[in-house]
Amino acid sequence: MESRIRVLFLSTLVVMLAGCAATKNLFDFGQENAAPPTAESPGQVIDPEVERREVKEPKIDTENFEVGGFVGLMSIEDFGSDFVYGARIAYHVTEGFFVEATVGQTEAGLTSFEVLSGGARLIADNERTFTYYNLNLGYNILPGEGFVGEGRAYNTSLYLVAGLGSTRFAGDDRFTVNFGAGFRFLLTDSVALHIDFRDHLFDIDLLGEEKTVHNLESHLGVTVFF
Repeated sequence: MESRIRVLFLSTLVVMLAGCAATKNLFDFGQENAAPPTAESPGQVIDPEVERREVKEPKIDTENFEVGGFVGLMSIEDFGSDFVYGARIAYHVTEGFFVEATVGQTEAGLTSFEVLSGGARLIADNERTFTYYNLNLGYNILPGEGFVGEGRAYNTSLYLVAGLGSTRFAGDDRFTVNFGAGFRFLLTDSVALHIDFRDHLFDIDLLGEEKTVHNLESHLGVTVFF
């Protein structure tokens, strides 16, 4: 009886193992590496046809030299104020820095002493011409744009200048330091308007003791880039 039970149990076990093997093959269990797909990618579905338009780059002027003239007022300390006129030439080293040379001339008036003395002159009339020559370094601190109406924009720049030079006045050449600020307004890509304020300092001893005088200048100028 016991041997029959063993035979029946072994037979049942064999049938179950065979059924599991068949089920495993039926549902593809156990296949670790799937076969690589053989179908190729369909490629680009839409082929865009973009019509290329011709673009012309704007011509930007690269002129770095600037030359022009100016006219304004200059106050010579102790000698009153008079018209000043002159010329300037500049070379723009970079967009920020530029080197400038200026020459200007005005006439000195009478001092209060000369007026009150009734005819005494501290300097001769032919020595009253005030002529200066300066070499300056400038920097554009606030470049920007100015708008006139709704449809026009102009390039502008606020700049600082300072430098050294020489002033011919009262029969002598005097070492001069000058500094100031200006505003540049470009009417076109090659023509600019300038508004400048400068102070020219040098030592003088015409009134008995040597002192440093401040000679203030304001002028309006026009320059051309080339």
